[in-house]
Amino acid sequence: MEKRKKGSAIELRLMVIGSSGPSQFLLTNAILGRKEFTKDLTSISSSLKNTGELAGRRVMVVNGPNIYDKDISRVKRKVEQRKSKCLCIPGPHAFLVAFDMEKISPNDMNTSRLMKQRFGRQCVRHSMVLLAYDENMQDTELEDKVLKTDWHLRELIEKYGGRFHVFNKNWRDRSRDRELLQKIELMVASLGGGYFSSRTFQKAEDSVKKEEKRLRKQRASEIEKVWSTMENHYVAEELYSKKEAFTANMSAEIKAKAETENPWLRTSLARGLGTGLVVGAVMGALFGSIEGPGGMVLYGVIGGAVGGSAGGTAQVAIEHINNRVAPPARLNFNSIFINRFFAAPRTLQHD
Repeated sequence: MEKRKKGSAIELRLMVIGSSGPSQFLLTNAILGRKEFTKDLTSISSSLKNTGELAGRRVMVVNGPNIYDKDISRVKRKVEQRKSKCLCIPGPHAFLVAFDMEKISPNDMNTSRLMKQRFGRQCVRHSMVLLAYDENMQDTELEDKVLKTDWHLRELIEKYGGRFHVFNKNWRDRSRDRELLQKIELMVASLGGGYFSSRTFQKAEDSVKKEEKRLRKQRASEIEKVWSTMENHYVAEELYSKKEAFTANMSAEIKAKAETENPWLRTSLARGLGTGLVVGAVMGALFGSIEGPGGMVLYGVIGGAVGGSAGGTAQVAIEHINNRVAPPARLNFNSIFINRFFAAPRTLQHD
């Protein structure tokens, strides 16, 4: 069930969404006021979280892979969707959907539909369109382009309730920060002042908290040892201050680890690995049937190994599930297939 929840007014949690290209990364730079991502970056393979300030308000920004990024597998994308939710628990106050004003594509027009599938039908009510522009454009020109000239921009914005903001690709331009913050705060206030939540965001929160609890228990003896050492070196207010600082740092470290490595993410990785093994084995057996029963067995094994590696991103899965096991070498099914059937001419058998 999707719902709004009341949360702290101190920090704004913002999930930045990109269709394709560099727009979401340019937007993150613009929000934080620093070069977190290089200007030519067009995609990332792993979800990231950064904190900073927007017009004096503390913000936390989560970036995931672009929705139409073809450089990562479907399973990897699903894992990163879950990870982005773990990084943004208990839920984002706003989804900021970034596009390049000069490069609106058919895929961009379908982004809201995919967002509903991945985050929940009501997430669009918590969303705002952010349009990137080049710094040589003037305010009047921007307004005319969005509201009067380009019908596809108006159509795109209407999918998000008419909410939009334009931002400069040059993050050093801070002239629109206050306006952007006010628009976000107004949207959040109009929805009751809370944050967006759903069943999957709740799963993410529960899994992260469970992992935090496990990690604290695992490191209890280490914490006790450090505290004991402090008690031998400090007294009164200084001891209290040192313990408080250590506890805060330890909690932050444990939370950061729990957000990126927890049961919900490990389950997703394991399922992806299993699915890849099954699909790869079936495809391998089909190719191998050309060679007869022996070929079906051989290529079924090869297909299973490759499917497990590609479909589940096996190396990543193994690193997360068990850091002590080195990932097996990846097999290149395409090269095996080509070498087997096309590298040398096959002799015809005559009766």
